[in-house]
Amino acid sequence: MKDLKELLILVVKALVDYPEKVEVKEVGGEQSLILELKVADTDRGKVIGKEGRIIRSIRTIIGCSAAKLGKRVVIEVIE
Repeated sequence: MKDLKELLILVVKALVDYPEKVEVKEVGGEQSLILELKVADTDRGKVIGKEGRIIRSIRTIIGCSAAKLGKRVVIEVIE
């Protein structure tokens, strides 16, 4: 699951102005994994995007990678 966390960090850091403030916390279970994403306040809009399109795309990328591992991933943007 560390690979999924690193993939999320890599994608998000490429989008934001303050990559040093990107934090991802893993909350795991047997079949599912929750990744809590925290970014700078000014970068939150860049991660979410218009009508949530960017975060939806990020969730799709991470979800497809997780499916190959037989896992389910939920990404939550923490304020």
